[in-house]
Amino acid sequence: MVLGRRGDAVGAASWDLRRNCSITPRQLLRAYLCLCVLALAVAAGFLIGGAPLVIPFTLVELAAVGIALLAWARHASDAEVIQLDRRQLTVTHECAGVRTSVAFRAGWVRVEPTGDDRSLVELSGEGRRAQVGRYLQPHLRGVLAREIRHALREHAPGAD
Repeated sequence: MVLGRRGDAVGAASWDLRRNCSITPRQLLRAYLCLCVLALAVAAGFLIGGAPLVIPFTLVELAAVGIALLAWARHASDAEVIQLDRRQLTVTHECAGVRTSVAFRAGWVRVEPTGDDRSLVELSGEGRRAQVGRYLQPHLRGVLAREIRHALREHAPGAD
C-alpha cells in the first residue's frame, strides 16, 4: 500500500491522486492581497515624491500577477480518483473544474504503461481507455500499475 490505496473488507480499493499544493487558494488570496497593499503603498510614496507613472505600472504588474495566480488556483484541486469494487473499476479525472469519468468492468481491464517506465499508466477495456498517474512522480507510476493489477486480481477474479 505505497500510494495511499484504501481498501475495505467488502473487496473495494481506491486511489486518490492529487496535485501537491503547498498553499490553499484562500491562503494564496491573502498573500496576494498583502502584496497589493504593499505595492500600492510603495507606489503612493513615489506618487507623492513626484513620479505619477508608477501607479499605472504598479496596477499592470498587480493585474498580471493576479491573472497568473488565478490560473494556478483554477488547477489547485485537480485530481484523479480510481475506485475498484467487485464489478467495476471507475476512473474520475477532474481538471480545472471539469470532471470526466470512465468505468470498466473489472474482469476486462488491462493495465499497462503507455511508453517507457516514466510514462502514464493506461487502463483499457471494452473499447475505452483512461490514462492515470499524471499527479504522481514518474518513478511511482510503475508502483501504481502494480497496485492496480494486484487489486484487480485480488478483488475481481479473471482480471488482468
